[in-house]
Parts: sequence; C-alpha cells; structure tokens
Amino acid sequence: MFEVLVFVYEHYWRGDACPELPQLERRLSAHGFEPTEIHEALVWLDGLNLAAQSTCLPDADARPLPDAPDAGSAQSTGSMRVYSVAEQGHLGAQCLGFISFLESSGVLPPAMREIVVDRAMAAPGDPVALDDLKIIVLMVYWSFGQEPDALVLDELCDDSDNRLAH
Repeated sequence: MFEVLVFVYEHYWRGDACPELPQLERRLSAHGFEPTEIHEALVWLDGLNLAAQSTCLPDADARPLPDAPDAGSAQSTGSMRVYSVAEQGHLGAQCLGFISFLESSGVLPPAMREIVVDRAMAAPGDPVALDDLKIIVLMVYWSFGQEPDALVLDELCDDSDNRLAH
C-alpha cells in the first residue's frame, strides 16, 4: 500500500491535482501495481480525503482572539493529547515519539496530528513502522495542498539508517 501512496505523492503535486479514485485506479493498474495494493491505498486515500475535507486548518498568519469561541476545534496551549491503549499499541513508541517531535517543533498542528493518527490507525502494521508514518505525514500535508518546510521535509524523506552519530 505504501508504495502506491508514494507513487501518488510523487506524481500528483497536490491532493486536488489527483484524479478521481476510479481514474486513479486505472492509472495505478497501468503502472503495474497489484490490485490488492491499489484497493488498500484507494480505501486509505478515500479516508484521507474525507478527513481533510471536514477539517479546517487555522491560518498560519491569523492570531486567535484570547476569548474567542472555537467550537472545540483548537487546542489550548496547556493541553495534552492522551493516546488510547489501542493507539499506543498500533503506533508504537517510535511513531508516538516522532509525532510528539513534530508537534513540539511547531510543524504539526493539532488538527493535522489527529488526521495523522487516524490514518495511521487505518494503516497496516502492528506497530506501524516509522518510515510508514513518515509517508502518512507527507500524505496529510499533501491532502491540504501544503508542503512541509525544507527541514521537516528532509526529516520525513531522510534514511535514518545511514546516519552517523556524532
């Protein structure tokens, strides 16, 4: 499934540039992907599209008013995300640590984090591999038509196996 997602990410600049799922299915099949991989990826992408369409990201330049009602969509500064036992088991310590790293770096807003967690829970693997989570994060950015900044993109695309510790 993840090979199909990487193909989609590399060949379609933004989520809104991606063809409708039936047409995408034909293109993926023409490129030689297995029908089961295509089906899993399309079901996963459909869930991503639904989540992205129902989520409104705050404008990065806009500052929220201190007492403005927000219908519970924004997370307050002092709040903390508590992961369920199922989420902890399926995501594993490495993925949870990476999500925390992205959040604390200020590059993964709470609304996007929730979509990342939702899509990771819908992904195969027990626990989900860190490299697969990085693809999920890229796909969430992609679904909003955003590209992470260069340092985050480097972290998401970097092969950590070849790193040397200093």
